[in-house]
Amino acid sequence: MSKEKDIIIAGGGPAGLTAAMYASRAGMNTLVLEKAMTGGQLWMSEKIENYPGYAEGIESFNLAQNMEKQAKNFGAEIIKDEITDIKKDKEVLTLKTASSKKYRAPAVIVCSGVRMKKLDIPGESQLTGKGVSYCAVCDGPLFRDKDVAVIGGGNTACEEALYLTRFASKIYLIHRRGSLRAVRSITEKAEKNKKIRLFLNEEVKQIQGKERTEGLILKSGKKIDVEGVFIFIGYSPAAGWIENFVKTEKGFIITDTDFKSSQEGVFAAGDCRYGAFRQVVSACGEGAAAAENARKYVEKLKGTSYDW
Repeated sequence: MSKEKDIIIAGGGPAGLTAAMYASRAGMNTLVLEKAMTGGQLWMSEKIENYPGYAEGIESFNLAQNMEKQAKNFGAEIIKDEITDIKKDKEVLTLKTASSKKYRAPAVIVCSGVRMKKLDIPGESQLTGKGVSYCAVCDGPLFRDKDVAVIGGGNTACEEALYLTRFASKIYLIHRRGSLRAVRSITEKAEKNKKIRLFLNEEVKQIQGKERTEGLILKSGKKIDVEGVFIFIGYSPAAGWIENFVKTEKGFIITDTDFKSSQEGVFAAGDCRYGAFRQVVSACGEGAAAAENARKYVEKLKGTSYDW
């Protein structure tokens, strides 16, 4: 058995950082591999209002930092690197990364989260970072006193449109259906906000611009002049490297009630798991439970399994 690590956690979002905290606190030699910044989907919102214990809410940045610090305090190691492949030799799992390094452990907890879906229309990829964005919190301040569009009709799209009213002069909220899909409380806020103009039963066919975003062409033929386009049309799993290794449903990892995947030694928690609730609080709970089950698995392999 590899002596390098007991548990490797793929992803540093809420699920991954909580798993790291629980695993390392239980005495496991724990490594977190995160390709970008720790925090995951926390960075998609400015403030978390429904995390237990914070009556006035907590800034997403602060929550992410606190989670990382807590995991490190218990001994977890966090390395910035992207996983590209996974293999198993007897009882040891080997993860290969984009930097050509290999990390080995008997247990892996996949907490890789999701990524935003794209429209896949002309102009989108060319203008990403040049007016096209998938994060209002990240880029909203860049569009102060400008007109922007938000694509989507769910909770995220409406929440991000409301957030953008702090900066933009006008927000066109464009949704392909006849009504918004967000919960009533959020829908009502969006519909009543004077800065937000709804375009229902519409689809964006093209994003215009050369060096910067200049406008949109809709399915109806209408043209809208905007300098920013924020796209929130759903998620896809961010764990392509695992799909041929474990059983998935549309890329989301299928687990049992113990968060075990179809491959022995591989667990999953958070947004990448099939059936996940996709909330910060549930991701944390899943991360904790997956870490405990992974700990039991590793201890059993070592021949010293016990509960405390």
